[in-house]
Amino acid sequence: MTIQTIKTTPYADQKPGTSGLRKRVPVFSQPNYVENFIQSIFDSLEGLEGTTLVIGGDGRFYNDVAIQKAIRIAAANGFGKVLVGQGGLLSTPAASNIIRHYKAFGGLVLSASHNPGGPEGDFGIKYNVGNGGPAPEKITDAVYARTKVIDSFKTLDTPDVDLSKVGTQQVGDMVVEVIDPVKDYAALMQTLFNFEAIRGLFKSGFTMTFDSMHAITGPYAKAIIEGLLGAPAGTVKNGVPSPTFNHGHPDPNLVYCKDMYDLLMTEAGPDFGAASDGDGDRNLIIGKNRFVTPSDSLALLAANAHLAPGYKAGIAGIARSMPTSAAADRVAEKLGIEMHETPTGWKFFGNLLDAGRVTICGEESAGTGSDHVREKDGLWAVLLWLNILAVRKQSVDAIVREHWATYGRNYYTRHDYEEVDSAIANALVDDLRGRLSALPGQVLNGLEVAYADDFTYHDPVDGSTSAKQGIRIGFKDGSRIVLRLSGTGTVGATLRVYLEQYEPPNGNHDLDVQRALEPLVGITEDLAGIKARTGRTEPSVIT
Repeated sequence: MTIQTIKTTPYADQKPGTSGLRKRVPVFSQPNYVENFIQSIFDSLEGLEGTTLVIGGDGRFYNDVAIQKAIRIAAANGFGKVLVGQGGLLSTPAASNIIRHYKAFGGLVLSASHNPGGPEGDFGIKYNVGNGGPAPEKITDAVYARTKVIDSFKTLDTPDVDLSKVGTQQVGDMVVEVIDPVKDYAALMQTLFNFEAIRGLFKSGFTMTFDSMHAITGPYAKAIIEGLLGAPAGTVKNGVPSPTFNHGHPDPNLVYCKDMYDLLMTEAGPDFGAASDGDGDRNLIIGKNRFVTPSDSLALLAANAHLAPGYKAGIAGIARSMPTSAAADRVAEKLGIEMHETPTGWKFFGNLLDAGRVTICGEESAGTGSDHVREKDGLWAVLLWLNILAVRKQSVDAIVREHWATYGRNYYTRHDYEEVDSAIANALVDDLRGRLSALPGQVLNGLEVAYADDFTYHDPVDGSTSAKQGIRIGFKDGSRIVLRLSGTGTVGATLRVYLEQYEPPNGNHDLDVQRALEPLVGITEDLAGIKARTGRTEPSVIT
């Protein structure tokens, strides 16, 4: 079958962000837009001939079209085999596991994670390397450089691959194997967690609800929670993946899962509530009358990981993204293990995990995971919580309160200002960055500034440096303000503001979070002038 070389012209906007290239579907639908980006990825890699590539996505709109394009381009560029999830489906953590389990060269993950889907919604393409994790910056920088000069791509003129049935097919000289998207992931989970204990938990009358948000984790949660663990049918809600996520927003937070939160705050609600996002890498944890913030969840999972068989020997270390609260730091200190603060983006955890420096990682944006894969993993976090509940035989609320009594509480919130004009957002951050050196020693609203910087990360494994990763303003009492521009949006800029105040073990742990953080909100407005600059009177989302 003849390889076709198709002439093309570059697009100027194909710079990968924190998790690959994300744009609206109409952008990806432009002539050769997908082809240019995928070819640029392959042009930036060495030694791919004859190797295996994994392809899969979250089932969002345009996934089916992009996967067929990717398969043809992979065949034309010399891959020997493609492993693709049945129906084109693979959760992001499952894709990472497939890459690792079958020792693939790498993988294409087609998703925009927690962003909305549909004909006018978001789409994304991310390349993961051989360890199963997102490509490091040296690769994404090379890909971007290539997209700016690309003048042709390779493809084959072949019929679409039938992705509906498990089995092998041929595309040119390349084998395409359609695989069960759930099987290998479910097997991995059984090596990590005490399924017998969790089955006993459900048999004892423990009740749970899991909202798949019409996204990718539906098939995984049904197979594992209702199937292998014996939870009653109906425990998994919204379990059929939809190209539009049933016209919803698959982001597991208190805005888009408000109904679940409201239910869990009543006596009639179940004992435990959880949710995952569009591609299955984020999680929401709510107990009866207790929402667990992602930062607290990371700390709690690290403190209790030894209760699960996969971590019974203890954990080597913890890593968290810089904006994530310091709650996990206190756990690491008590356990006497390494603690690492990295920039936002799961790719920064990869070297630490590969080197055995850390076992559990987390981000305040509801992503938590461990060294079992190289992505954050929403369902993994839910299963570890279930394992902990089964062993400790306490409620979520009781476990959280015991944790605070031991380690103290980090009151924490994130204020998002979405789709801000990019020029305004960049000017706001640049202006504040220019004033940082004068802040240490100043007293702002009664709080003395201990440090103020633009976070620079020095990777302890490969020595690389990542600068301008977010503004940090820390106070002597342990409070903290962080401002950064997010790389996961598709329109304009998202300004994220993170606020944190530490309350010691013997302090008051029952304050309203937003009320507790009001002084820091005032300081932030005084310093950055968000309302005046953006015209926004309040954040788009508060989590």
